[in-house]
Amino acid sequence: CQPVPKPESRVEVCDLNPCPPRWKVTPAGPCSSSCGLGLAVQLVTCVQTLHGQEVLQEEHLCPVAEKPLTSVPCVIRTCSYEWSFSEWSECSTSCGNGIQTRQDFCLSSLTHKAVNPLFCRRFPKAVVVRGCSSGPCPEQEGSLSPGAELQPVTAATHLTGAAAGTEHRHKELDVPLPAGPREQTEPAGGEEDTAKRSKRCFLCVCGNLFLNATGIINMTGVGSRDCTVAIGRPLREEISVTILASSLNCSAGEVLLFSGRMMWRTGCRKLPLSLINSRTNTLIVKQRVVLPGNGVILQYNSRTATRKYYQDCDQQLFGPQGEIVAPVQLPDQRQEVVCRTFITVAPQQRISIRALNTDLGPEGNHTHFNYILVRDVSTMKTVVFRGRQQFLWQSTGSQAEIEFHE
Repeated sequence: CQPVPKPESRVEVCDLNPCPPRWKVTPAGPCSSSCGLGLAVQLVTCVQTLHGQEVLQEEHLCPVAEKPLTSVPCVIRTCSYEWSFSEWSECSTSCGNGIQTRQDFCLSSLTHKAVNPLFCRRFPKAVVVRGCSSGPCPEQEGSLSPGAELQPVTAATHLTGAAAGTEHRHKELDVPLPAGPREQTEPAGGEEDTAKRSKRCFLCVCGNLFLNATGIINMTGVGSRDCTVAIGRPLREEISVTILASSLNCSAGEVLLFSGRMMWRTGCRKLPLSLINSRTNTLIVKQRVVLPGNGVILQYNSRTATRKYYQDCDQQLFGPQGEIVAPVQLPDQRQEVVCRTFITVAPQQRISIRALNTDLGPEGNHTHFNYILVRDVSTMKTVVFRGRQQFLWQSTGSQAEIEFHE
């Protein structure tokens, strides 16, 4: 090769793609309990390796489904005293929904005999009241009308029953139905299928949206630190919630949060039998626990609202998908009325709004009064769209509001 000019040696970059973000877990901290079962907190962060160094990234860039737990169980030694319980009582009703109770007592691990409950006061106590179902009452059999049957810890986003009953319930709530089969995740069947569904949904209550007129929600033993559920009804109604039982450990920071468009309330102490009124047609309930097994049991009911909190041109949508058309005001309506569309989905879901066609008038100064306002309820941030702008908007939470001005 000597007669041929030799090319210069050089090094080229073979891959410019950075490594994908990943979860990084630091060693767990001290156990929250000096004896018995406790929790140890470990720091979970989203990092990305850039030029050989780890750079902290926002959490949404890492795969959410693969995020490690921030709290892990731990046991240092066996406690000298611990809570023990009797067997659950029979269901309080022979049909329909009721409650079960059990007795608690403090037990010495050395003598295995009951002692003064004061010895166990430092240890969390599991729930002593829970919801139960003895099957439909005779007068309810064969009926699939909305709210006719209480379904504890059964999410309205996984409705059971015949397709006709499901479609009727959606129609009453003005919920647009997606195309295609709607019952693939809940196959029809007999008592065995119903029992399997109830068992499966006992731990999947978190993140669901309940659309029935009344029901019981059991948020005990859900296995997650934060558990959020949503309740939704037509615009003309309001929701009231009674707390049947609570095993929250207030001193450990466990708390219950209720939020709606017109109310906000948190609490932990003296929760049993307390009554919460949403004053609107939607209510978000968020439970935060530290120790596994703690939680609350709620019973909710809906009724006609005592005061009108919406305009006649307002709309309520519960998803999971649908078309939004700007409402048309009637001739006798006041022109200064702002028409709104409220969207509420299951807490574990998010909302995307795509404007396929918008025509808010020609460009000019007068279009200052013609616009669409979209509000993210979880952050209360608003975005305004004008003119013939097409857009794609995405929420950070499960609730959104749209206002159509002029």
